[in-house]
Amino acid sequence: MGAHSHGHPVTATGKHRKSLVLVVAITLAVVVVQVIGAALSGSLALLADAGHMLSDAAGVFIALLASWIATRPATVRSTYGYQRAEVLAALANAVILVVIAVVIAIEAFRRLGEPTEVRTDIMLIAALLGGAANLACLLILHGGHKESLNLRGAYLEVLGDLLGSIAVVIAAVVIAVTGFLQADAIASILIAAMILPRAWSLLRDVINVLLESAPKGVDPAMIREHILKVQGVVDAHDIHAWTITSGVPVFSAHVVVDTESLNAEGVDRMLDRLTHCLSNHFDTEHCTFQLEPLEHAVHESRQHA
Repeated sequence: MGAHSHGHPVTATGKHRKSLVLVVAITLAVVVVQVIGAALSGSLALLADAGHMLSDAAGVFIALLASWIATRPATVRSTYGYQRAEVLAALANAVILVVIAVVIAIEAFRRLGEPTEVRTDIMLIAALLGGAANLACLLILHGGHKESLNLRGAYLEVLGDLLGSIAVVIAAVVIAVTGFLQADAIASILIAAMILPRAWSLLRDVINVLLESAPKGVDPAMIREHILKVQGVVDAHDIHAWTITSGVPVFSAHVVVDTESLNAEGVDRMLDRLTHCLSNHFDTEHCTFQLEPLEHAVHESRQHA
C-alpha cells in the first residue's frame, strides 16, 4: 500500500539561467583582454588568471547546457529525466579547475628559476579590468550560489578570479617598484593554490550527490523519530533521503501503521498526516510512503526470520 507526492521541480540552475549567460559574456570579454595583456606584457600571472577565467566560462557554459538538458521530460528508462546532468557538469567544472591549477604551477616553478621581463603597466591595467569584471559577476551570482551546485561552482570560481586579479595587481606593483621579477611567478603559484581547495570543495559535494548521501542538514534518524510520533504509526523503516540534483531532494520510507487506525481513518488521512509531518522537517516536492498494516509487517518479519 503506497503513495507518493511530487511536482515538476525546476532545477536551481535553471532558475538563474539569465544570470549565468551574463556572467559567461562578461568573463569571455575579460579573457580576451587578459590574453592580449599577457602577450604584450609577458606576465605568466596574467595569463594564469586568463586561463582560470576561461575555465570559469567553460564551466558555466557546461552548467547552462546541463540545465537545459535537465528540463527534458522523463522517459520510461530515465524515470527522473536528465536532472542529474547538472551534477555531472559540476564534476566537469571541478576536474577542469584541477587541470588548470597543475599547469599553472608547473610553469610558475619553471619561471622562478628563469624569470622574464614583464611590462608592469599593461599587466596592471589588464588585472584591474579583470578585478572589476569579477566584482560585477559576483554581484550577479549572489544569492543563487546558495541554491545550486553549479551556481556555487561559478560563484567560487569568480571569487577565486577576483583574488587572482588582486594577486596580479600586487605582483605588478612589486615588480614596478623593486624590479623583483619572480613576483610574477609567485603570484601564479598563489593563483594555483587558491584554485585547488575550491575544486576539492565542489568535488566533495558532487560525490555526496552521486553516492546518494542524505542532503546537507538532513538527519534521517531525526525524521524517523518525528514520523513515529504521528498518530497510528507503529514503526518506520527503509528510510532514504537523497538528492537528484541541487534543489531537488527526494525522500522515501516504509511506514508500519496500526490496522485499527488505518481502517478507521483510511489511507488518505494517514498519508496527509505523514506528508504534513515530513514537510515540517524536510523540504521536498517528491516523497514516497509505503504504508504497511501491522499484520503485514509481522508476517514479513516472520518470513525473514
